[in-house]
Amino acid sequence: MSTRLYIAAVLSLMVAGVLFGIGAIPVLMIPALSAKANLLLPIVVVLSIVLTPPIAWKLAPKLRARPHRP
Repeated sequence: MSTRLYIAAVLSLMVAGVLFGIGAIPVLMIPALSAKANLLLPIVVVLSIVLTPPIAWKLAPKLRARPHRP
């Protein structure tokens, strides 16, 4: 397995948490959306699961260590 895949796998846990939080907070805080939380929260969960791999894959190379150049 490549280094990028390892980094993306570790990063995916954090990305999924952030995406879920970004979706869940408005659903729970806005009264009009809160009334439909039984439908919207599962949608938020599925969207966060679907969007996590491409975002983590895109961010992984930016987290690699680079050699120090004076």
